[in-house]
Amino acid sequence: MKMTVNMECTPEEARRFVGLPDVSPLNEMLVAEMTSRAQENLRLMAPEAMMKSWMAFGGQAQDAFLKMMSPSSGGRSE
Repeated sequence: MKMTVNMECTPEEARRFVGLPDVSPLNEMLVAEMTSRAQENLRLMAPEAMMKSWMAFGGQAQDAFLKMMSPSSGGRSE
């Protein structure tokens, strides 16, 4: 015998029906943490912050950056 049951419910109702735990607080915490880390990383990559960092080391930082970028661009380092 073959039986088909169609149920209309929200994802929350289906989760409760199957007995799965509610992980939305954990999900919200993880999203907030990832958002704050991404914002901090974007602040570090701001042009002003990068230039301050480079100028603190003088020409060494610029040379290191050029050496790092030249293999990936396919160009030759001079």
